[in-house]
Amino acid sequence: MSEQPPYLRIADVLRQRVAEREWSPGDRLPSRAQIAQECGVGENVVRRAQELLISQGVLEGRAGSGTYVAEPRQRVRIVRSSAREQRGGSPFRADMRAVGKQGDWESRTDAKVPAPAEIAERLGIGAGELCVRTVYEFLADGRPVQLSTSWEPYALTAGTLVVLPEGGPHAGAGVVDRMAEIGITVSHAVERPEPRQANAEEASLLGIQKAALVTHIRRTYYSDQGRPVETADIIVPTALCEIVYEVPVS
Repeated sequence: MSEQPPYLRIADVLRQRVAEREWSPGDRLPSRAQIAQECGVGENVVRRAQELLISQGVLEGRAGSGTYVAEPRQRVRIVRSSAREQRGGSPFRADMRAVGKQGDWESRTDAKVPAPAEIAERLGIGAGELCVRTVYEFLADGRPVQLSTSWEPYALTAGTLVVLPEGGPHAGAGVVDRMAEIGITVSHAVERPEPRQANAEEASLLGIQKAALVTHIRRTYYSDQGRPVETADIIVPTALCEIVYEVPVS
Protein backbone atom coordinates (compact mmCIF):
# COMPACT_ATOMS: atom_id res chain seq x y z
CA MET A 1 0.00 0.00 0.00
CA SER A 2 1.19 3.52 -0.76
CA GLU A 3 2.31 5.72 2.13
CA GLN A 4 -0.14 8.34 3.37
CA PRO A 5 0.48 11.74 1.69
CA PRO A 6 2.34 14.11 4.05
CA TYR A 7 -0.46 16.69 4.12
CA LEU A 8 -2.96 14.06 5.34
CA ARG A 9 -0.55 13.06 8.10
CA ILE A 10 -0.17 16.69 9.18
CA ALA A 11 -3.95 17.16 9.01
CA ASP A 12 -4.32 14.22 11.41
CA VAL A 13 -1.76 15.78 13.76
CA LEU A 14 -3.53 19.15 13.77
CA ARG A 15 -6.94 17.54 14.18
CA GLN A 16 -5.65 15.56 17.17
CA ARG A 17 -4.23 18.67 18.82
CA VAL A 18 -7.63 20.36 18.46
CA ALA A 19 -9.42 17.26 19.81
CA GLU A 20 -7.10 17.16 22.83
CA ARG A 21 -7.82 20.85 23.51
CA GLU A 22 -4.25 21.96 23.02
CA TRP A 23 -5.99 24.58 20.90
CA SER A 24 -9.55 25.59 21.80
CA PRO A 25 -12.27 27.10 19.57
CA GLY A 26 -11.29 30.64 18.67
CA ASP A 27 -7.55 30.09 19.28
CA ARG A 28 -5.14 31.25 16.60
CA LEU A 29 -2.81 28.52 15.34
CA PRO A 30 0.96 29.05 15.22
CA SER A 31 2.32 30.22 11.89
CA ARG A 32 2.70 27.73 9.05
CA ALA A 33 6.46 28.15 9.29
CA GLN A 34 6.42 27.19 12.96
CA ILE A 35 4.17 24.16 12.41
CA ALA A 36 6.28 23.08 9.43
CA GLN A 37 9.43 23.24 11.54
CA GLU A 38 7.84 21.29 14.41
CA CYS A 39 6.56 18.56 12.06
CA GLY A 40 9.59 18.42 9.77
CA VAL A 41 7.70 19.25 6.56
CA GLY A 42 7.46 22.14 4.12
CA GLU A 43 5.07 25.05 4.53
CA ASN A 44 3.09 23.96 1.46
CA VAL A 45 2.33 20.66 3.19
CA VAL A 46 0.99 22.56 6.22
CA ARG A 47 -1.04 24.83 3.93
CA ARG A 48 -2.71 21.84 2.24
CA ALA A 49 -3.42 20.23 5.61
CA GLN A 50 -5.00 23.43 6.92
CA GLU A 51 -7.09 23.88 3.76
CA LEU A 52 -8.43 20.35 4.19
CA LEU A 53 -9.38 21.01 7.82
CA ILE A 54 -10.98 24.32 6.85
CA SER A 55 -13.12 22.51 4.27
CA GLN A 56 -14.16 20.06 7.00
CA GLY A 57 -15.09 22.83 9.42
CA VAL A 58 -12.31 22.08 11.95
CA LEU A 59 -10.41 25.29 11.22
CA GLU A 60 -11.29 28.63 9.70
CA GLY A 61 -9.15 31.08 7.79
CA ARG A 62 -9.39 34.82 8.42
CA ALA A 63 -8.00 37.04 5.70
CA GLY A 64 -4.91 38.93 6.88
CA SER A 65 -5.08 37.38 10.34
CA GLY A 66 -4.25 33.69 10.16
CA THR A 67 -5.86 30.32 10.81
CA TYR A 68 -8.06 29.68 13.83
CA VAL A 69 -9.84 26.77 15.47
CA ALA A 70 -13.44 26.96 14.27
CA GLU A 71 -16.27 27.38 16.73
CA PRO A 72 -18.45 24.25 16.89
CA ARG A 73 -21.22 24.57 14.32
CA GLN A 74 -24.10 22.22 13.77
CA ARG A 75 -24.18 20.88 10.23
CA VAL A 76 -27.53 21.25 8.51
CA ARG A 77 -29.12 18.04 7.27
CA ILE A 78 -30.37 18.20 3.67
CA VAL A 79 -32.73 15.31 2.89
CA ARG A 80 -33.12 14.11 -0.71
CA SER A 81 -36.11 11.81 -1.15
CA SER A 82 -38.88 11.17 -3.64
CA ALA A 83 -41.25 10.94 -0.69
CA ARG A 84 -40.57 14.63 0.07
CA GLU A 85 -41.46 15.86 -3.43
CA GLN A 86 -45.08 16.45 -2.49
CA ARG A 87 -47.28 19.32 -3.61
CA GLY A 88 -47.41 22.18 -1.14
CA GLY A 89 -44.78 23.36 1.31
CA SER A 90 -41.02 23.58 1.00
CA PRO A 91 -38.77 20.56 1.73
CA PHE A 92 -35.93 22.98 2.52
CA ARG A 93 -37.97 24.77 5.17
CA ALA A 94 -38.98 21.39 6.59
CA ASP A 95 -35.32 20.37 6.79
CA MET A 96 -34.49 23.56 8.65
CA ARG A 97 -37.37 23.17 11.11
CA ALA A 98 -36.10 19.67 11.91
CA VAL A 99 -32.84 21.15 13.23
CA GLY A 100 -34.47 24.15 14.91
CA LYS A 101 -33.56 26.71 12.26
CA GLN A 102 -35.52 29.18 10.16
CA GLY A 103 -35.28 28.26 6.48
CA ASP A 104 -35.63 30.88 3.77
CA TRP A 105 -34.11 31.86 0.43
CA GLU A 106 -33.21 34.81 -1.75
CA SER A 107 -33.48 34.67 -5.52
CA ARG A 108 -32.84 36.54 -8.75
CA THR A 109 -34.60 35.62 -12.00
CA ASP A 110 -33.53 36.51 -15.55
CA ALA A 111 -35.93 35.72 -18.38
CA LYS A 112 -34.94 34.89 -21.96
CA VAL A 113 -31.39 33.76 -21.22
CA PRO A 114 -29.78 31.68 -24.02
CA ALA A 115 -29.17 28.12 -22.82
CA PRO A 116 -25.49 27.05 -22.59
CA ALA A 117 -24.73 23.79 -24.38
CA GLU A 118 -24.75 21.60 -21.26
CA ILE A 119 -28.02 23.06 -19.98
CA ALA A 120 -29.62 22.72 -23.41
CA GLU A 121 -28.65 19.05 -23.52
CA ARG A 122 -30.13 18.43 -20.08
CA LEU A 123 -33.38 20.15 -21.09
CA GLY A 124 -33.57 18.51 -24.52
CA ILE A 125 -33.55 21.83 -26.38
CA GLY A 126 -31.17 23.47 -28.82
CA ALA A 127 -28.12 25.35 -27.59
CA GLY A 128 -28.95 29.03 -27.38
CA GLU A 129 -32.70 28.53 -27.03
CA LEU A 130 -34.21 30.87 -24.47
CA CYS A 131 -34.59 29.87 -20.83
CA VAL A 132 -35.76 31.36 -17.56
CA ARG A 133 -32.80 31.27 -15.16
CA THR A 134 -33.21 31.70 -11.40
CA VAL A 135 -30.29 31.90 -8.99
CA TYR A 136 -30.98 30.99 -5.35
CA GLU A 137 -29.24 31.39 -2.01
CA PHE A 138 -30.81 29.14 0.62
CA LEU A 139 -30.49 30.43 4.17
CA ALA A 140 -30.56 28.83 7.63
CA ASP A 141 -31.20 31.49 10.30
CA GLY A 142 -30.13 34.05 7.73
CA ARG A 143 -26.81 32.36 6.85
CA PRO A 144 -26.27 30.85 3.39
CA VAL A 145 -25.98 27.05 3.41
CA GLN A 146 -26.82 26.08 -0.17
CA LEU A 147 -26.77 27.56 -3.67
CA SER A 148 -28.84 26.63 -6.71
CA THR A 149 -29.19 27.81 -10.30
CA SER A 150 -32.39 26.70 -12.01
CA TRP A 151 -33.15 26.67 -15.74
CA GLU A 152 -36.57 26.25 -17.38
CA PRO A 153 -37.34 26.35 -21.14
CA TYR A 154 -38.95 29.73 -21.82
CA ALA A 155 -41.19 28.21 -24.48
CA LEU A 156 -42.74 25.96 -21.82
CA THR A 157 -44.11 28.71 -19.57
CA ALA A 158 -44.11 31.85 -21.78
CA GLY A 159 -47.38 33.75 -21.54
CA THR A 160 -48.51 31.92 -18.40
CA LEU A 161 -48.82 33.01 -14.77
CA VAL A 162 -45.94 30.71 -13.76
CA VAL A 163 -43.28 32.02 -16.13
CA LEU A 164 -41.39 33.56 -13.19
CA PRO A 165 -40.61 30.97 -10.47
CA GLU A 166 -40.44 33.63 -7.75
CA GLY A 167 -42.94 36.12 -9.15
CA GLY A 168 -46.68 36.34 -9.74
CA PRO A 169 -49.48 34.53 -7.90
CA HIS A 170 -47.56 31.24 -7.72
CA ALA A 171 -44.26 32.68 -6.53
CA GLY A 172 -42.18 30.19 -4.56
CA ALA A 173 -44.61 27.32 -5.13
CA GLY A 174 -41.91 25.00 -6.49
CA VAL A 175 -41.56 23.24 -9.83
CA VAL A 176 -44.15 20.50 -9.18
CA ASP A 177 -46.94 22.89 -8.18
CA ARG A 178 -46.15 25.50 -10.83
CA MET A 179 -46.12 22.99 -13.68
CA ALA A 180 -49.41 21.53 -12.44
CA GLU A 181 -50.97 24.98 -12.87
CA ILE A 182 -50.33 24.78 -16.63
CA GLY A 183 -51.41 21.18 -16.99
CA ILE A 184 -48.01 19.49 -16.78
CA THR A 185 -47.58 16.61 -14.35
CA VAL A 186 -44.05 16.22 -12.99
CA SER A 187 -43.49 12.49 -12.51
CA HIS A 188 -39.90 12.20 -11.33
CA ALA A 189 -36.51 13.83 -10.91
CA VAL A 190 -33.03 12.55 -11.65
CA GLU A 191 -30.07 13.69 -9.54
CA ARG A 192 -26.38 13.24 -10.25
CA PRO A 193 -24.18 14.23 -7.27
CA GLU A 194 -20.42 14.58 -7.43
CA PRO A 195 -17.80 16.08 -5.09
CA ARG A 196 -15.62 18.98 -6.18
CA GLN A 197 -13.98 22.13 -4.86
CA ALA A 198 -15.81 25.43 -4.52
CA ASN A 199 -14.89 28.14 -6.98
CA ALA A 200 -14.16 31.69 -5.81
CA GLU A 201 -17.73 32.97 -6.31
CA GLU A 202 -19.31 30.01 -4.51
CA ALA A 203 -16.86 30.28 -1.62
CA SER A 204 -17.59 34.00 -1.24
CA LEU A 205 -21.37 33.50 -1.23
CA LEU A 206 -21.24 30.59 1.22
CA GLY A 207 -18.59 32.08 3.50
CA ILE A 208 -16.25 29.12 3.08
CA GLN A 209 -12.63 28.75 2.02
CA LYS A 210 -11.93 28.84 -1.70
CA ALA A 211 -11.47 25.25 -2.95
CA ALA A 212 -13.38 23.87 0.06
CA LEU A 213 -15.23 20.65 -0.62
CA VAL A 214 -18.79 20.86 -1.94
CA THR A 215 -21.26 18.43 -3.44
CA HIS A 216 -22.49 19.52 -6.87
CA ILE A 217 -25.91 18.00 -7.62
CA ARG A 218 -27.24 18.16 -11.18
CA ARG A 219 -31.00 17.69 -10.85
CA THR A 220 -33.55 17.49 -13.66
CA TYR A 221 -37.34 17.27 -13.32
CA TYR A 222 -39.30 15.32 -15.95
CA SER A 223 -42.97 15.34 -16.91
CA ASP A 224 -45.02 12.14 -17.13
CA GLN A 225 -44.43 12.40 -20.89
CA GLY A 226 -40.67 12.18 -20.35
CA ARG A 227 -39.99 15.83 -21.17
CA PRO A 228 -37.41 17.72 -19.05
CA VAL A 229 -39.16 20.75 -17.54
CA GLU A 230 -36.45 22.13 -15.25
CA THR A 231 -32.81 21.48 -14.49
CA ALA A 232 -30.69 22.88 -11.68
CA ASP A 233 -27.14 22.94 -10.37
CA ILE A 234 -27.24 22.66 -6.58
CA ILE A 235 -24.12 23.42 -4.51
CA VAL A 236 -23.98 22.00 -0.98
CA PRO A 237 -20.88 22.82 1.14
CA THR A 238 -19.53 19.80 3.04
CA ALA A 239 -18.51 21.86 6.08
CA LEU A 240 -22.01 23.28 6.56
CA CYS A 241 -24.33 20.49 5.44
CA GLU A 242 -24.72 16.75 5.31
CA ILE A 243 -26.75 15.18 2.51
CA VAL A 244 -29.04 12.28 3.38
CA TYR A 245 -30.86 10.23 0.75
CA GLU A 246 -34.09 8.50 1.75
CA VAL A 247 -35.02 5.52 -0.43
CA PRO A 248 -38.69 4.50 -0.16
CA VAL A 249 -39.27 0.75 -0.06
CA SER A 250 -42.65 -0.47 -1.28
